[in-house]
Amino acid sequence: MSHLTQIPASRRAFLGLAAGGLALAAAGAPAQAAKVRTSARIVILGAGAAGTALANRLVERLEGASITLIDGRKQHLYQPGFTLIAAGLKPADYSVSETGGWLPKGASWIEEPAAEIDPEAKIVTTASGQKVAYDYLIVATGLTLDYDQIEGMSLDLVGREGIGSVYAGPDYAAKTWALMDRFTDEGGIGLFTRPATEMKCAGAPLKYTFLTDDYARRKGTRGKVEINYAAHGGSLFSVPIVNEKVRMLYEDRGFNTVYNHVMKAIDPGKKIATFATPEGDVEMPYDFTNVIPPMRAPDVVINSPLPWADRWVGQGWVEVDQYKLRHRRYPEVFAVGDIAGVPKGKTAASVKWQVPVVEEQLVAQIEGKDSDELYNGYTSCPLITRIGRAMLVEFDYNNNLTPSFPGVIAPLEELWISWLMKEVALKATYNAMLRGKA
Repeated sequence: MSHLTQIPASRRAFLGLAAGGLALAAAGAPAQAAKVRTSARIVILGAGAAGTALANRLVERLEGASITLIDGRKQHLYQPGFTLIAAGLKPADYSVSETGGWLPKGASWIEEPAAEIDPEAKIVTTASGQKVAYDYLIVATGLTLDYDQIEGMSLDLVGREGIGSVYAGPDYAAKTWALMDRFTDEGGIGLFTRPATEMKCAGAPLKYTFLTDDYARRKGTRGKVEINYAAHGGSLFSVPIVNEKVRMLYEDRGFNTVYNHVMKAIDPGKKIATFATPEGDVEMPYDFTNVIPPMRAPDVVINSPLPWADRWVGQGWVEVDQYKLRHRRYPEVFAVGDIAGVPKGKTAASVKWQVPVVEEQLVAQIEGKDSDELYNGYTSCPLITRIGRAMLVEFDYNNNLTPSFPGVIAPLEELWISWLMKEVALKATYNAMLRGKA
């Protein structure tokens, strides 16, 4: 089978979705602030979700500024769609568009990667050796998937030998779906993990475990499928109340969970993964596995003076004030999106709330003022628990649940409306964000 037939939604669910989607798109929309005249040279490293959204807002906000994006990627990837592709619900091209199609006309785009950042001289050097001076730098590079840290793993393995990898990109997500579809037909041992590093969308490993289970149940093959989840630490999710809910669901659905297991090697021929544990290395077999590699900053950032020296050592996240998203040692440098060295916030929903903060902090600095616009760590995870059901989990730095629709969408309930927010409404909201309208 290639795609499951989706169950029609009720009229009430669609009405709720429409109201919720409009509210999400409207929330945080930029006010009609007066334009600020400036000749500032602003360089944005990265034309992904964060960099593009910020460029669109700054072009509208600043008059006379020179805004330059540096990014060699020709394609823009809607990463929240990767899980849907890997679940057979969307084709690979669902997540792919052209980078240039989202960029504002009032900004310049240097279509090559950055190779060096010199925050003392305030210069970025591109891969071809072009030197770009700046007055303000916004680091929005995203992160790097470090497959090399897993011995025996390489991207050319994805789609064969039982190895999937949802995070690797839309084509790899489609290959992962083909494997998962076959696995849930034939049965065997499914092995699911996450890395010990900080990572984008930490709920995705949990989602894909739930989805694999659900497909097996729908096909009537769940009795032939064993599902093992190797948690990197002592919990399944960083927010305690959410962790307990997921733990209960995992137990209810018959998943076998082990803790403090970090994948360090994989043997495709033997179909065995090796994990580092406090008691030493442990081998676990699999017939199908979703490999999620360690994640770190891109080389251009990790090799610069910008990362934290005493936190997330070796991962390279930019050392910023967690509320202002401004660098703690270089005040003219900001970081937004996955690259920002903050305790939470590596999701597209976080970008939606981070971008206005960076905009206001930057504009205030240009004007010689202070801004009280702060980022509270808002992170959102539509945690899919089966086809047609999800929990809309939203929280902040303090692990407080921060529901956008209190009294309408209960954050820890498996709801059809939460599923629709993920499958239908989220992309429209994301696109509005890219345009600087959300």
